[in-house]
Amino acid sequence: MSDDSHEHQSFETRAIHAGNKADPLTGAVVPPIYQVSTYKQDGVGGLRGGYEYSRSANPTRTALEENLAALEGGRRGLAFASGLAAEDCLLRTLLSPGDHVVIPNDAYGGTFRLFAKVVSRWGVDWSVADTSDAAAVQAAITPKTKVIWVETPSNPLLGITDIAMIAGIARAAGAKLVVDNTFASPYLQQPLALGADVVLHSLTKYMGGHSDVVGGALITADAALGEELAYHQNAMGAVAGPFDSWIVLRGIKTLAVRMDRHSENATRVADMLTRHAKVSKVLYPGLPDHPGHEIAAKQMKSFGGMISFQVVGGEEAAVEVCNRAKLFTLGESLGGVESLIEHPGRMTHASVVGSALEVPGDLVRLSVGIEAADDLIADLTQALG
Repeated sequence: MSDDSHEHQSFETRAIHAGNKADPLTGAVVPPIYQVSTYKQDGVGGLRGGYEYSRSANPTRTALEENLAALEGGRRGLAFASGLAAEDCLLRTLLSPGDHVVIPNDAYGGTFRLFAKVVSRWGVDWSVADTSDAAAVQAAITPKTKVIWVETPSNPLLGITDIAMIAGIARAAGAKLVVDNTFASPYLQQPLALGADVVLHSLTKYMGGHSDVVGGALITADAALGEELAYHQNAMGAVAGPFDSWIVLRGIKTLAVRMDRHSENATRVADMLTRHAKVSKVLYPGLPDHPGHEIAAKQMKSFGGMISFQVVGGEEAAVEVCNRAKLFTLGESLGGVESLIEHPGRMTHASVVGSALEVPGDLVRLSVGIEAADDLIADLTQALG
C-alpha cells in the first residue's frame, strides 16, 4: 500500500524516507533484511503484522513496495523477481483467452517475446502500432482490446509517446493503459499522473542503479486493481526476495542525483555524436530535432541517460564501434552507474528480428553512466575512429 505520510514531500525526500521506517526493536535507520521464509504465529491465525510466509509478504519487500508506490504516486506497489515476472503477472491478471492487446512498434525484446511466444499460446491476440501516432493506436484497437502497452522513451529507438493522449484513447476504448517507465524512472516521469492505469519497471535498471540486482515492479493508480495484482503475485509466486528488495531500496535513495548526472552526461554525449562524421543519426529526445522532443519536454523532468545512434558503414561498422569501446563496457542491460554499449540487433533485440519491431543493423545503444563526461566522449571518439 502507499505510504500517505510522505504524500506531500518532494521526490528526493520520498526516495529516502518512504517505506524506510526505523527498526522498532533496535532503532536501525535502514530496514533490516528479513531473510526468513516463515513467521511464528500467536495462536492459529494470530499473525504479527500480517506476516505468515514470505512468498505472501516479507517486511523488507513491504518497505520497497511502499517506497515504489510513493515515488510513482500510486495506490499500490508490488515487487517481483524480474521485470518480465512483473509483466507476466500483469498480463495474466488483466487478460483472458480471446482478449487483444496493442503493443508498440518499438519495445524491449523480452516484452515482444513474451507476447509473441508465450501469451499468444493461450489465446491472447496482439497487434503492433506506433504509439506516438494517435490515429495508428486508434486503428489498432478492436472491440476485444483490453490493454494498450506503451514504452516511453522506447527501447532502443528512444521514441516518445504522449501518455495523456493515449490514456484518453484507452479510457474511451475501455482498455487499461500500461506504461513501461524503465528508461525514465519515476524521477523523470510520472505516468499515473498523466492518466496511466499501471506503471511497470525493470528494477534492474535505474532504480537499482548499480548492475547488482534483478527485479521488477508494478504500481497501480487504483487500489482494487492493486489488490487483484497482489492476489496473483502471491498465487504465481515470482516475488522479489528480501535481499534483492533491500538492494533496490538502497539504490533508490540516490536515484534523483544519479538521474540528474545521467541526463547531464547524455546531453553532452549526444551533442558530440551529432557532430561526428561517422554517425549518420542520433536518437535522443533531448535533441531539438527529435520528433518527440516537445512532448518529452512536457512530460519529463529531463531526458535521461539512454542514447542510440546509427553508424556510417552499416551493421559491421556498428559492431566494430561496440568492440572498440573501452570505458563503455560491452554488455546488455542499462541504467547502472557505469556506461554500457551494445548492438541491439545482435544482443538485446535479437528476438524481434523479422518482426515489425526489428531494429536497424547499424544501430548502437548507449547507457550513459555517471563517469566524467569528458572521459566518455574521448572513449566514443576513439571507438568511432
